[in-house]
Amino acid sequence: MPWNNTGGQSPWGNPRPGGPWGAPPQGPQGGGGGRGQTPDLDDIIRRAQDMIRRVLPNGGGKLIGLGVIVLVGLWAASGFFRVQPDEQGVVLRFGAFHRTTPPGLNYAIPWPVESVTTPRVTRINRVDIGFRAAADTPAARIVASRDALEESLMLTGDENIIDIDFAVFWRIREAGEFLFNIRNAEQTVKSAAESVMREVIGRTPIQPALTEARAQIEQDVRRGVQAILDQYVAGIEVTQVQLQKVDPPAAVIDAFRDVQRANADRERLQNEARSFANDIIPRARGEADRLEQEAQAFRESTVARARGEGQRFVSVLTAYQAAQDVTVRRMYIETLEELLRRNPTVLVDDRLQGVVPFLPLQDLGRQAPGAAQPQRPAQAPSAGQPATPQGRPTGSFR
Repeated sequence: MPWNNTGGQSPWGNPRPGGPWGAPPQGPQGGGGGRGQTPDLDDIIRRAQDMIRRVLPNGGGKLIGLGVIVLVGLWAASGFFRVQPDEQGVVLRFGAFHRTTPPGLNYAIPWPVESVTTPRVTRINRVDIGFRAAADTPAARIVASRDALEESLMLTGDENIIDIDFAVFWRIREAGEFLFNIRNAEQTVKSAAESVMREVIGRTPIQPALTEARAQIEQDVRRGVQAILDQYVAGIEVTQVQLQKVDPPAAVIDAFRDVQRANADRERLQNEARSFANDIIPRARGEADRLEQEAQAFRESTVARARGEGQRFVSVLTAYQAAQDVTVRRMYIETLEELLRRNPTVLVDDRLQGVVPFLPLQDLGRQAPGAAQPQRPAQAPSAGQPATPQGRPTGSFR
């Protein structure tokens, strides 16, 4: 038998106060406006409308419109935002990158249309590779930095192992590219820097890497990392690459230092030998040049003298062939003149009894006035020979 709700009885014939589930609860916990009655939704809405009419009599519509305008104005004014000097504004429209804004006062359509992010672009970030520095806190300053050998051990161009710790300093150059083109900026910079460093060390011998090539390595690594990040369009600028430690591995560092000392001693000895060679070789070359020039001068003088003697002999021969008597007499006179020039002059007169000494006036005139003559010991003349003024015997011509 179907259930019928029009009567006052239940389908089982019982009286039905309040419906098929019995009477509603009594007392103050009952809903609605009256005791023991169910709440009426239409009645609640009608009462709310009456209350609004009492609060807003005839000008209610204008007041609502004014309130809406004020709310819209406040919503539009909330789009102004300020970008600090060390920041760059990134405007997102419905969650997607739209534009970047410079420092200062800027405007964006308020939420939910556009939103703004202002990352700091002047802050210098640091990535450590090959070691892990302690945190900059009072408790962590006593903890030394920890080596990461899987990152720091590299192979040089001459197939030696080197331990390199270095730091990369970078900053945000373009905030939009930085936020949306890479996911983990620090890990990206670290991977790129480690890759480029291994490439640069792989073509550099160990000795320059430990000494004079450090600055060149830093410049090459910085340029290489910047080129990789530009290919990624990461919006990052690498400002500096700084080598912290460049040493051989700790297990062989003592032996390597011994080799370095031996190389230094070798270089010192080579320099000393080179300086000695640079000193003795020019001196020997100068002496050889002097001897060669003296020999050349002697040869030229000898040749010139021989040529002169030959020419003189030819001229004498020509004169002899032209006039033999005159030439022979002249040669005799010149020979006597040469002999008498080198020997003391003695005059012999047959009318005198003996040899007469001759006063050498020409020799006295050649001497400087007032010059002292050397004293010679007087010798006794032999028997039959007169003594000369110089105290020595004279010869005689017969």
